[in-house]
Amino acid sequence: MPPTLATVAALPQLGLRSRTGPLPETPVVWVAVSELEDPTPFLEGGELVLTTGMRLTPANAAAYVSRLVGRGVAGLGFAVGVIHDTVPAELLAAAREQGLVLLEVPRPTPFIAIGKAVSRMLAAEWYEDVTRAFQAQRELTRAALTGPGALVARLARLLGGWALLLDPAGDVRHAEPAAARDRAAAIAPELPRLRRRTADGGTAASLALAVPDDHVVVQRIGLGGRPRGFLAVGTGAPLPHAAHTIVGAAVALLTLQSETPRTGRDLRASVAALLLGRPGDGPEVPRGPVRVLACAGGPAVPDALESDPAGARCLVLPLGGHAAVIVPDGLLGAVEPLLAGTGPVGVSDPAADDLPAALRQAEEALAAAVRARRDVLRYADLPGQGVLRLLEPGPANAFAAALLAPLRAEGLVGTVQAYVAANGQGEAAARALGVHRHTLRSRMRRAAEVLGRDPDDPAVRAELWIALAISSSGAGPIGHRGDSPPGSPEIA
Repeated sequence: MPPTLATVAALPQLGLRSRTGPLPETPVVWVAVSELEDPTPFLEGGELVLTTGMRLTPANAAAYVSRLVGRGVAGLGFAVGVIHDTVPAELLAAAREQGLVLLEVPRPTPFIAIGKAVSRMLAAEWYEDVTRAFQAQRELTRAALTGPGALVARLARLLGGWALLLDPAGDVRHAEPAAARDRAAAIAPELPRLRRRTADGGTAASLALAVPDDHVVVQRIGLGGRPRGFLAVGTGAPLPHAAHTIVGAAVALLTLQSETPRTGRDLRASVAALLLGRPGDGPEVPRGPVRVLACAGGPAVPDALESDPAGARCLVLPLGGHAAVIVPDGLLGAVEPLLAGTGPVGVSDPAADDLPAALRQAEEALAAAVRARRDVLRYADLPGQGVLRLLEPGPANAFAAALLAPLRAEGLVGTVQAYVAANGQGEAAARALGVHRHTLRSRMRRAAEVLGRDPDDPAVRAELWIALAISSSGAGPIGHRGDSPPGSPEIA
């Protein structure tokens, strides 16, 4: 967790002194310097606010403290020897009365030294979390080689709580410790929420439960439409970010184990033949140019392939709600009708080695086939169009609305649109908005907080650009008014 006021104040090089009594274990999430009479519009809560009291008077001291307490700041650091020789009596009295921690900052201590110290402590905590999560993932991987029971036992010990592995019906397969088996009864009524399909055709991946004395998280195991099982973990306190990463690793390992096909022996032999340079000895390995087919039928695809000898020379990969099939080019005429009966199919161009590109082609063709209500659509038959015009309007608008909702609630859509249009260049975005770069930086920090992701990550900016383009297209075809105009970004 972040450093506390007590640990920050204990740093001897800073010389901080509490004027309001013993320091609580209040976490400090950041340091903010402000001489404003009301800095709270620029705070999020949890900050150590530093000031010289430039605008502080005996008349406004109590109101100043009240605003900081209402915003939930961690504490106030007051520099003496700059504007005021000592901490003003009115400020000290208000802080003691309203429960605000007040630290006296000596004249030789610059504010930036306090900011750097807290930043270093936050960075050390983040590095410790990453290291802990990485080590835990290695331990889970080793345990998974023994079996799911060993993995569940290791996970419970890593979290300092309990863990249950349930089968698709909700019955207990493994429990750690054994007494955790009794908790399955409280979890069972909630499992239908993880089996039920959502409005966009997907399924919920996890849920959190309010259980007396426990914070419980339940994760769905499996990639297809029907879950292969469920993983439930419980701890005495809410899971921190690093613990969620550890649970996610356990779910991924259990999913890999559960999705291994029963006919995996032949598939492994085929892969081994390729690795050994002897594809002729692997009858399942397609020879020559191949096509990749993206099939909406999902779980029905393997059954359809097994109904015809041509399917024996195809390789199938489940991909969530759909499936990808590698088909020898010469068998396409026989395989297409088989798979068309399971749902819409998208077909790539012939490929020799770049199968990832062929998969992308097939999935684009599948999306167009679903929209056009075609049984089979080949990538070569798609009209020339940008990526936005390939999006399904319903799910695309749902995606845009969900991603932009927290920004709309905070009035930050225009700010983020300028930032994305400027390709993450703060100066250009600030000029487009007509605001100071520090104001833009503060707004973007808030945007990152409400989004739960970093807009400086190119992948995140790409998602935001797509969402903004979809949103600006309204009910019309996607991609017309959302495309970024040339030149400097402009905000209407």
